[in-house]
Amino acid sequence: MNTLVWVLLGIAIYWLGVLVLDSQGLLPSYVGTQGPILTLHTQRGKDFLDWIASPKRLWKAWGNFGLGIALVVMLGSFLLLVVQAVAVVQNPPPESAATQPQNVLVIPGVNQFLPLSVAPEILFGLLVGLVVHEGGHGIMCRVEDIEIRSMGLALLAVLPIGAFVEPDEDSRRNADRGSQSRMFAAGVTNNFAVTIAAFLLLFGPVVGSIAVAPGAAIGGALPGSAADEAGLSAGDRIVAVNGNRVESNEDLATSLSQVEGRSVEVTLASGETTTIERSLLVNGIYTNSPFAASDEEDGIQKGDTIVAVNGTTVHTEAEFDRAVADRRTATFETQSGETVTGPIGALVSVRPDRPAANDGMPTEGTVVITAIDGERIRNASELSATLDRYAPQDTVTIDAVVNGTAESYEVTLGGENGDAMLGIFLTQGTSGVSVNGFGVQLYPAEEYLGLLGGDLGTVVGGIGGPILSFLSGVFGVLVLPFASVSLPYAYNFAGFVAWNGGFYTAAGGPLSFLGDWGLFVLANVLFWTGWVNLNLGFFNCIPAFPLDGGHMLRMSTEAVVSRLPTDQRRQLATMVTTTIGLVMLVSLLLMVFGPQLLSG
Repeated sequence: MNTLVWVLLGIAIYWLGVLVLDSQGLLPSYVGTQGPILTLHTQRGKDFLDWIASPKRLWKAWGNFGLGIALVVMLGSFLLLVVQAVAVVQNPPPESAATQPQNVLVIPGVNQFLPLSVAPEILFGLLVGLVVHEGGHGIMCRVEDIEIRSMGLALLAVLPIGAFVEPDEDSRRNADRGSQSRMFAAGVTNNFAVTIAAFLLLFGPVVGSIAVAPGAAIGGALPGSAADEAGLSAGDRIVAVNGNRVESNEDLATSLSQVEGRSVEVTLASGETTTIERSLLVNGIYTNSPFAASDEEDGIQKGDTIVAVNGTTVHTEAEFDRAVADRRTATFETQSGETVTGPIGALVSVRPDRPAANDGMPTEGTVVITAIDGERIRNASELSATLDRYAPQDTVTIDAVVNGTAESYEVTLGGENGDAMLGIFLTQGTSGVSVNGFGVQLYPAEEYLGLLGGDLGTVVGGIGGPILSFLSGVFGVLVLPFASVSLPYAYNFAGFVAWNGGFYTAAGGPLSFLGDWGLFVLANVLFWTGWVNLNLGFFNCIPAFPLDGGHMLRMSTEAVVSRLPTDQRRQLATMVTTTIGLVMLVSLLLMVFGPQLLSG
């Protein structure tokens, strides 16, 4: 059974025990039950709330400001969820980790994007979010003279999933709509305030005190590769190749290309030195590649090792490139003795109604471009570089192998703004085959640190610069835990944890005195506190009961309906709020379960 099943089974057993205790009258009076949720009630803290709420003018101004923000977010949440639900229906996304229902739950270890290693930081952020959210409701109740019946915590099993301030219903109904709206908006306003404070600290002094450690950061080794055979693994950092220092991920490829022969000596940050015997692993091959294995024919598969090209032994990318340099056809031999022959060039898919298709190139089958105007094309990179030298409306001669037959086409290039367009989808590698002689996957440590510092977008000068940088950083934090599905990177970033912590170091900033792990813990706390509070605020702004957005929707609807010339104001307000609530419920269900139900 998977983790989610074990969690649900545990909750069911726990809840069965609670029901037995409740039926026997053994639960304390301050413990309540609502479905599978336990609520702990208390009267303590009211005097403290009265003291905090004493500057009523200040709190009312804060409440009015927050109400405006909350209404804007509420409308945006409604539109975003509806648009997303419609998109799921019209174009069901393929099933992936991001569309699994368990990944909707913000539970470390159950949600595969939230590892257990940062569970303390996530729970701390959730605790802060719950306290400031419900504290905001409590303070505004006292500011607006709404009595508080009780306060407390909501638990799912032993996991705190919410806190609450329970206003006295008669007192709340006697308050005017503005007072009630400010009270309901106060929680999300405080969540957003905590988010801003946490991210300002994170993007400023904290990230400013962290730098990327020198060397090439290893996110993992490709299975069966030379690096894998040599024992390199996630978290290693290569600082030298054959005695030459490696300062960054980019330096690694340069250093490896300068090493002749198969053997490479690498030095890790730990001081360990390892000799790697390079071998040419196939780390990617497209199904329509002329070298790919199929049901009808043998061929190359991902994970194979190419040992020879046209009878010449190859171990590195440089040797591979030299072996195919002057040949339009080559024979690859794998470690198992399998041989396959095919054209050498750039594998493409021709797009209908575009220049290449309009001038006769087929839109179906296997098309490998081998030359443009007589200039040899060996792979996708060379095709892109060659096309960059042409302009729209230029006519070129395209040599290609189409379904095994050599063809030639005269194509007039399209495009605009000086960029020539052939009208193709380009497949990476040589004839759709990508090879790797070393076999490591690099971890984008510098890019992730840049996202935390607000480098996601282009920052303009003047007053807009800091604002855009901050918003860029906020968006970066939101998507980093899901980087493998939302950004062009292979690894998710959940914070500075044990395995990726070696890629970073304290460096000369205002908080560098905390040291590496002191900075990392502070960064993780701020990262997840801001992340949780932002999501908590957005979620509670959804215009559906029993969320704050549902109550604000009710107040807003009643305020508008009260001005209409009708005797059915109450019924009309109920109809509007119920309809919007149902739309939101259906939208949420479609977003969570739609990909599984509709993609088949």
